[in-house]
Amino acid sequence: MFISKFGSAPKFYARAPGRVNLIGEHIDYCGYAVLPMAIEQDILIAVEPVKTEVVQLANTNPLYLDFSTSVNNIHVNKTKPVWHNYFLCGLKGVQEHFGLNSPTGMNCLLDGTIPPSSGLSSSSALVCCAGLVTLTANGKTLSKVEVAEICTKSERYIGTEGGGMDQSISFLAEEGTAKLIEFSPLRATDVRLPSGAAFVIANSCVEMNKAATSHYNIRVMECRLATKLLAKSKGLEWKTMLKLQDVQAKLGVSLKEMLTVVEEVFHPEPYSTEEICTCLGISLEELRTQILSQNTQDVTTFKLYQRSKHVYSEAARVLEFQKICSEAPASAIQLLGELMNQSHISCRDMYECSCPELDQLVDICLQFGAIGSRLTGAGWGGCTVSMVPSDKLSTFLTNVKEAYYKSNAQRLALEKNSLFATKPGGGALVFLEA
Repeated sequence: MFISKFGSAPKFYARAPGRVNLIGEHIDYCGYAVLPMAIEQDILIAVEPVKTEVVQLANTNPLYLDFSTSVNNIHVNKTKPVWHNYFLCGLKGVQEHFGLNSPTGMNCLLDGTIPPSSGLSSSSALVCCAGLVTLTANGKTLSKVEVAEICTKSERYIGTEGGGMDQSISFLAEEGTAKLIEFSPLRATDVRLPSGAAFVIANSCVEMNKAATSHYNIRVMECRLATKLLAKSKGLEWKTMLKLQDVQAKLGVSLKEMLTVVEEVFHPEPYSTEEICTCLGISLEELRTQILSQNTQDVTTFKLYQRSKHVYSEAARVLEFQKICSEAPASAIQLLGELMNQSHISCRDMYECSCPELDQLVDICLQFGAIGSRLTGAGWGGCTVSMVPSDKLSTFLTNVKEAYYKSNAQRLALEKNSLFATKPGGGALVFLEA
């Protein structure tokens, strides 16, 4: 297909995997560690560097239209998160990092096996793959950590205020192990998952594109406002603080103690913009220009108590999950399952990032033998991840297929790519032979 499209053969290929987050939802952008693993599904790009200063993009899926642009004037359109804009994010990030004056033109054909808008990080995998392609075509090298950090920053060109988990695991993943990913500085530690359990991904078939909806960015903003109000109430320098983790670090207390602080400082009722301004002693104009992002200017109420309670409790669950994996007690599977279940309840009730279909799917998975089940990814649609005893896996898959997919024609059509067991896969790489 590459040859019929571009009239010549590709010179190299790059792949970047999707990921499933086992625990630690919506806390990377608050500064807290997360615990994902790469999946086998990936984005694959075939590339031919060319002498012209043009990038031509094509996709093996006819639903995604061809696109071409000059490499010298990259403009990422924030209003429409179409597929090629994610490629341009990675391209622009690498170009700007090196200050490339005359970057190499490229012909690229893209293929992907990660279901889009499913919470398995198809968009970040595309940004990462594009970053890797741009590095290689321009003869540049960076460490995995450096390129992950560049791709995290550059995905923000499309308007998503992500925290870096997706890009980090795409580069730092290794086959056979999940990773505890910590930020500032970025680092990854192996987490050996217990033998005797399989992790199963089930897609709710409700699509959620986080760059296209404001839900995600409102949560980022609620956490930022909660940070500032907590810091001010404790007499800290709140103006420079952006992340809930900053408050904990400055106070030098445990996550458990932070949950007590949240109970003391916040009321459960939503905060109006007026009340936030009063608490911080700033004007509405200052709130809008100095704190709120472009796409959260019109939000009038913020749930600071619920969001911060989720973040601090979820951050503690991640550390507990890692501890259980490393100590490997006889009851490890049971204990990890309970943490996953608590995580889903917190995402559903405190962070409000679930949806009826995800809740139904979690219930079905638990009913048919999962020890733990939760939404994974941003939520509001997308996938669940369930931990299932290995000896029950085949009956589990049969029963979930029957209960969730067969009852609905649209889901049944998507079922082949929607329900599968997965193992920790390897990270992004470049290779020369297909």
